[in-house]
Amino acid sequence: MRRREGLAKLTGSEKYIDDLSIPGCLWGMAARSPVPRGIIRQIHFAKDFNWSEFVVVDHRDIPGTNEIFMIQNDQPVLAADRVMHIHEPVVLLAHPDRQACRHAINQISFDIDPLPAALDYRKVPTTEQIQYASDNVFAHLSVTKGDVEQAFKDAPHVIQGIYETGAQEHVYLENQGMAAWFDDQGVLTVQGSMQCPYYVVNALKHALKLDESRVRVIQSPTGGGFGGKEDYPSNLACYAALLALKAQQPVKIIYDREEDLAATTKRHPARLKHRTAVDDQGRLIAQDIEMIIDGGAYVTLSPVVLSRGIIHAAGPYACDHVRIEGKAMLSNSVPFGAFRGFGVPQAAFAMERHMDHIARTLGIDAVEMRRRNLIRDGQSLSTGQVINDGTDRVALMDLALKESGWAGHIKDHAAFNQTHPYLRKGMGLACIYHGSGFTGSGEVHLASKLHVAGLSDGRIEIRSANTEIGQGMLTVFTRIASHRLGLEPEQIVIAEADTSRVPNSGPTVASRTTMVAGKLVENACSDLLDQLGLPVHETGQVVVDAITAWHLDNPGQELVGTAQYRQPPGINWDDKTYKGDAYGTYGWATYIARVQVDLRTCTTTVLDFHAVQEIGTVINNTLATGQIQGGVVQGIGWALMEECCFREGAMINNQLTNYIIPTASDVPGISVSFLENPYEHGAMGAKGLGELPMDGPAPAIANAVADALSQLLIDQPDTIPLTPERIMSLTTPIHA
Repeated sequence: MRRREGLAKLTGSEKYIDDLSIPGCLWGMAARSPVPRGIIRQIHFAKDFNWSEFVVVDHRDIPGTNEIFMIQNDQPVLAADRVMHIHEPVVLLAHPDRQACRHAINQISFDIDPLPAALDYRKVPTTEQIQYASDNVFAHLSVTKGDVEQAFKDAPHVIQGIYETGAQEHVYLENQGMAAWFDDQGVLTVQGSMQCPYYVVNALKHALKLDESRVRVIQSPTGGGFGGKEDYPSNLACYAALLALKAQQPVKIIYDREEDLAATTKRHPARLKHRTAVDDQGRLIAQDIEMIIDGGAYVTLSPVVLSRGIIHAAGPYACDHVRIEGKAMLSNSVPFGAFRGFGVPQAAFAMERHMDHIARTLGIDAVEMRRRNLIRDGQSLSTGQVINDGTDRVALMDLALKESGWAGHIKDHAAFNQTHPYLRKGMGLACIYHGSGFTGSGEVHLASKLHVAGLSDGRIEIRSANTEIGQGMLTVFTRIASHRLGLEPEQIVIAEADTSRVPNSGPTVASRTTMVAGKLVENACSDLLDQLGLPVHETGQVVVDAITAWHLDNPGQELVGTAQYRQPPGINWDDKTYKGDAYGTYGWATYIARVQVDLRTCTTTVLDFHAVQEIGTVINNTLATGQIQGGVVQGIGWALMEECCFREGAMINNQLTNYIIPTASDVPGISVSFLENPYEHGAMGAKGLGELPMDGPAPAIANAVADALSQLLIDQPDTIPLTPERIMSLTTPIHA
């Protein structure tokens, strides 16, 4: 099946928000704080400048509540009396000419009395730095299982490690962009690049004091998101809407790359401490884990990122005694937010590096270490969730080892490293897992709804708020409906994600779109058949004929099949104790990296990469393979080169000339294989896929680097990215 929007993207005819010509549209921009924390004393507008041409908005122009509606409403739309991070927006401007608007922004300055800023989330804040609760802790979550203290007392070996991961920029191809206007009836329409239209609806209702009937949000074709367009579009939509309200004209805001890199969210930096009790054979007896993440200046999505992180922190292993403590800390940095993997990549990096550390300490092979500990059916994860899904995780690992040629390469590398004067080769693996859908009772709270309409010409239209952000949602939904009703893809229409027409089927996040929303497509199709009086197994032309006949009998009416999320049976989760079934199901994977390190330059090249995963049914092999390969490339960047450099809480390398991402020359051959074990509660048996490939590459690559440099390391590669400078600091110099 061809990708639904592929030809439009290939030919350049796809219309992104910056391509849309909106009559009478002004350009909007923000004047931002130059300091990380302080009290605003005065705003200066240059006196020799003609401000009459500009629309000017500040916090006093907000008709509703000056808050971004999110988990906690602590973030103002516009700073009023104080700023909490550098680049925080204080004043908005709009003008017909974009360059004039950009020039005017530079004519605004601020008198701000600086306050002591907390800029290192790893350090205990001083009294003067405390700005949230009594300790700057946004969220404190824990997972407990068994008797950890007693298990450590009786253990023959206790092994510790500290692991750190840096921030990461999304680098979506399309920068953040949004347009807003009011129609003749006073209805606010906002259109732009986003993942979650109903998040934006809620933000606009809150800040502009509008009821839902007066807010319409439309997703434009979106050039990538990776989580960066989950929470932040709510901010941008409020800015554009406030300017449009005051101007009584449409306003468009399109960030350039420098502003996008500087002002928007990133992956949370994290520090994890592991203390692990093991027996002589390397079997896990007890795990004591501390995870701290940098939340930035406001709460945003940090509590749920932390939540998913700690739930996955103990890895896909059986262990009877586990204690995991997690904290999300305030810092006066630009807020950190959602990013593909949502806390699991940080947790998986630490766990898989620590597994290699344990194996090395005990003199056990890294593969054998995992073989002895990988969870089997009937055993439980750290939350007490018993796994009985029928997936053989050891067999999955063995397939990855076989396909990568692990044994042969290990032997060849040993000989190569003995003889080559300056190149060293190594291999590393990571065993990973990722919960599909929202954590715990999250999907129940969402209560997602989806409609499938039978059109008068016999086609069907899927009406969903889930969004195409490059991952292939349009194609997958078409395939699901086509399979369920026996129709050709051309007979399936996907409605534009327009909140005036589509119900709230939940956000496009958390590896949930295919599994959860796709299942709603199936169920809504079944409901459509029921309304037509057709048996559930009826498909094909009979369905088309029944739809057209219904419309002839019911002129002017709509035929709509509906579905609402229902939690699968047997799932029990306690949000307070963090015990029970954290997810309905998990995707499982083993990733293997082979690297080469040049000791002259300390640069690392990934020679090849093998990814084997079980994700239920693979609905579209091309899209699924592309998702894995794309995630691996992102993981390579995070592991080796993508370093956000901060000064006073600001990203100072906010250009793509010095924020380095992988290019085609950095990408190895990426072999992708699937084991299929259908999940009965997912669409066509599918589980979540999108985030899993972000979890495994970094630890596999770091383990491979450690293997390659095993004879030269003076410290372990336990902090990423492993830039040449960092590798140089870890190794004994050689002379070529």
